[in-house]
Amino acid sequence: MPIPIPDAVQDAASLAAGKATQVRSLPRYLLLSALAGAYVGVAVVLLVSVSAPLAAAGAPTTRLVQAAVFGIALTLVVFAGAELFTGNVMVMLQGLFASSVRLRDLTSVWMASLIGNLAGSVAFAALVHAGGTLGAGAGAPGEALVASIIDAKNAATGPELFWRSVLCNLLVCLALWMAARARGDAAKLIVLWWGLLAFIASGFEHSVANMTIFSLGALAGSAAWLDLLRNLAWTVPGNVVGGGLLVGLAYAWLAAPTAPVTAPAGEPSPTLAAVGDQPA
Repeated sequence: MPIPIPDAVQDAASLAAGKATQVRSLPRYLLLSALAGAYVGVAVVLLVSVSAPLAAAGAPTTRLVQAAVFGIALTLVVFAGAELFTGNVMVMLQGLFASSVRLRDLTSVWMASLIGNLAGSVAFAALVHAGGTLGAGAGAPGEALVASIIDAKNAATGPELFWRSVLCNLLVCLALWMAARARGDAAKLIVLWWGLLAFIASGFEHSVANMTIFSLGALAGSAAWLDLLRNLAWTVPGNVVGGGLLVGLAYAWLAAPTAPVTAPAGEPSPTLAAVGDQPA
């Protein structure tokens, strides 16, 4: 059975407090955040490597294959341990709702994890580029796929990127939320995999994954660094709304005790209860 929702929210509030303490040792926290950016980069490069030949051949299964392998991203973040901005959006807002952290704690964790994720993503992309992992030249399937992905992202309007990123982090944070409620490691792995499969296969926008994609393109000459900044200007706020408001605050509110109800004379008063505090 999953951990009850109120207990999971309380766990998240405690986790948020721990992150607020961690970020005070800024160099260590930035390194944890850089690792998260690199771990998501591993998933991006894996996605490109296994699907580039399929995309070049016009295979209809390309996106499904991409989605099936991307689960390595959250697997590494959760089980190796790293600080991912898109997950921190949910956790820190739940901590703020529960009063385990203050607004300045939330801001510090969000900013440090976002900066660290960017540094790790760019550094990992530079290593991949230096190693020629995706091939060299415009005719290489890997680099051609990266260029086509960037072209599609650049062609999207700002509002389109925003709403795609809302939907993306809704799924990513649902995956993390379900993993937090799961009691066994096997269950955690399954829900993480399904959540990421849904977001990749649907074509949604993850700000941290885009850091690696655009960095690979900029290093190969198929994108400009300003393209990345333009993308992040829309996808970061969208990720905050999708993961923070629609998942984090929604479940924090559901876990809050209901208002007391006055019982009719002669009947026992009902006990306060929170939605979801009974096993499903």
